[in-house]
Amino acid sequence: MKPYASYKPSGVPWLGAIPSDWRVEKLKFFAKFVGGGTPSKDEPMYWGGDIPWVSPKDMKQALIRDTEDSITSEGLRSSPCTLIPPNSVLTVVRSGILQHTIPVAINTVPVTLNQDMRALIPDRRVDSRYLAYQIEGCQKELREEWVKQGATVESIEHQRMIDSRLAVPSPDEQQSIADYLDAETTRIDTLIHEKDELIGLLREARTGRISELISGGGLPGSSTGDPWAPRLPDGWTLKRLKHLAQVRSGLAKGKDTGGNPTVELPYLRVANVQEGSLDLREISTMPVELGAVERFSLVEGDVLMNEGGDYDKVGRGAVWTAEISPCLHQNHVFAVRPIERELSEWLAAITQTQYAKFYFMNNAKQSTNLASISQTTVKELPILLPPKEQRDALLKTLGAELIAFDDLIAHTHDELTLLKELRAATIADAVLGRIDVRTSPKS
Repeated sequence: MKPYASYKPSGVPWLGAIPSDWRVEKLKFFAKFVGGGTPSKDEPMYWGGDIPWVSPKDMKQALIRDTEDSITSEGLRSSPCTLIPPNSVLTVVRSGILQHTIPVAINTVPVTLNQDMRALIPDRRVDSRYLAYQIEGCQKELREEWVKQGATVESIEHQRMIDSRLAVPSPDEQQSIADYLDAETTRIDTLIHEKDELIGLLREARTGRISELISGGGLPGSSTGDPWAPRLPDGWTLKRLKHLAQVRSGLAKGKDTGGNPTVELPYLRVANVQEGSLDLREISTMPVELGAVERFSLVEGDVLMNEGGDYDKVGRGAVWTAEISPCLHQNHVFAVRPIERELSEWLAAITQTQYAKFYFMNNAKQSTNLASISQTTVKELPILLPPKEQRDALLKTLGAELIAFDDLIAHTHDELTLLKELRAATIADAVLGRIDVRTSPKS
């Protein structure tokens, strides 16, 4: 797509040159900035009415057409809530930081916002879709311009926000740009969704293949009577984890040391233990009593298993290969120490099978947002155990196949990243006038 015929300086460093017939105008001259609020949750009469109440969890698509919550007229009168007209531009601002921008259109009725939301209400000269795309496409630059100068904690300053200058083409051209970006972002978003789905399918296939190999799928066998591992291949044994390994609890963070001498050491937390691998990019440290260092230090060959976390991630495990020494483990991460080191990789593979996942999911204790498993539950995990020669062969086959799966997943992730970069560049090029979308058949 071609650029415009001529450009002029915008006078705004980050905007650069803009098309000659565009103007630069302060945000406050064409849009009104309105905040949100939340009626008291302790008053049932304020909730469940016919006034939509938008919160960050509703901002999942290009146009918000429904909300999870609504308030009553009493709730509106009792709180800082303000009625926001349709086609306003909404932003999420948590801790003073701009997080997301999107236009709103809810069945052509006014809405209210929660306290983390802000609305830009444009006048008739500005298309709300164009304004939303411009803020999205220039979010990095605008954030820097809107942030309060000299503040120790980064926050958006209202006056700096409304005084910021944006590029404003004619109303007809705004609509052309918005129409073009509606079509292009829909096309790119469809590709992004397809890549996301492909990654999900690849992960499912990966888990399925692990389960098939490590559970002895396709091999002749007999019933065990165990609800979690109901079938045992011929020549294999079925044992509880407690008969094959010690299950060791970790060190509680913030534990009172009673004034005893301590040393600051790195430790692993739930975020470090992924499925079949460890993420050691960010390692935290904690003080531990000198006499407890050996008790809570990891040993090469330990299988790390998460005690708590998201419901579907409880029990996931990986082998510790002593990349950091010494290294502790937090109480939310179990260290499963096999009696025989050669069992480590097999036990870690078992945690990735579907039957082990079902075992942990069904035996986990569920709280509001998290799940957790007890040490006793981990010890009772049924382990399908083939003879050593067969076990080594299966692990070798599995390793080769997982490399292929992981390469495909990584390649798809790279494609996903490129698509997201393309989406951002497409928006920026259009709203900054780097390309003339009026020549596009989509506009």
